[in-house]
Amino acid sequence: MKDKWILFGLHEMEGIGRKTISKLMSGEHKLADMLDFRKEDWLKVGLRTDQALRLVERLNRSWIEERREQVYKLGIRVITYLDGEYPILLKETGSPPWVLYGIGDMGLLCSDSIAMVGTRMPTVYGRKIGEKLAGDLCHAGLTVISGLARGIDSVCHEAALRADGKTIAVFGTGIDQIYPAENRGLAAKIAEKGLLLSEYPPGTKARQGLFPERNRIIAGLSLGTLVVEADLRSGSLITADAALEAGRDVFAVPGPITSPKSRGAHNLIRQGAKLVTSVNDLLEEYQMGLPNPEQLPYNRGRSTKKGEGIAQAIFPETSLSSDEQRVITLLEHEEQSLDQLVERLGWDFGHLHSVLLSLIIKKQINQLPGSRYVRV
Repeated sequence: MKDKWILFGLHEMEGIGRKTISKLMSGEHKLADMLDFRKEDWLKVGLRTDQALRLVERLNRSWIEERREQVYKLGIRVITYLDGEYPILLKETGSPPWVLYGIGDMGLLCSDSIAMVGTRMPTVYGRKIGEKLAGDLCHAGLTVISGLARGIDSVCHEAALRADGKTIAVFGTGIDQIYPAENRGLAAKIAEKGLLLSEYPPGTKARQGLFPERNRIIAGLSLGTLVVEADLRSGSLITADAALEAGRDVFAVPGPITSPKSRGAHNLIRQGAKLVTSVNDLLEEYQMGLPNPEQLPYNRGRSTKKGEGIAQAIFPETSLSSDEQRVITLLEHEEQSLDQLVERLGWDFGHLHSVLLSLIIKKQINQLPGSRYVRV
């Protein structure tokens, strides 16, 4: 039996974690020898009695073949640390996973990628920026990597798919356990056009500690990590730390100084993360060709002057009056009801209605049920 499948068998074994496998792999014994280990042999290499008994009982060719067949029936492909297809960038990190489970295009593991992470409760501003940058990165030929979580993760995955780009979702559960459940539809689309990825055996359910641990994979597969929007205690900062530990770049998008959701990003910038206002700021770090501005979705059909950067096109230019801008400022962070806008602006209803209608026509805001308004 090939060593990769013995490694797979160890990884599938309940109670045998990454650190235990690391201990075994760094020892003097070959993987093939372990198929014939007795209890005493396992104890000699430093395993506990319960681990030794479990391995003696189950780690054999027939059990490994059975596990492999179960995984394949789920449509899951397996790549181990011993395989030539294992991504080099991930192998260079301090604690690369021994086994990766994937559904979709496994070739994306070796593509040029940028991780995009952020808060699970983004502002309208954060969503807008995440959508634009994810789309632009895909138009530049990069793969967008994130964690399928609510908020910025989902926004970036969805934007990548809309741009006909490639995206990888790294799970903090087994690859057959979609979390959160509301993202089942999104996961299905990613499996079709991108890649679902996990280091955890199928059936592994969500539990504390797994999600922070998987963040090292998001960072490790990427050239750099972009924090779109995050507060000071955001899990996104764990991914940024993992990127730094792996020797990768960290980028952050500045936000309104009054927004708690941007404090984590601002703190990263103070610590030396590169400030990002457009896709150019990322691409220039890797001397990659910039996408033709005329090919970007928001520039199609309009002329682009020589020297006009993509940064100027992140938000399409729209002429707003001072009153329209005041309304936009109020809606930048959260939706507002008509009554709330009247109270905060102090305008009469007729004037406010006129300004709101103008902003809807200019596609700057949307009206929601219940006379509520939200920034596009």
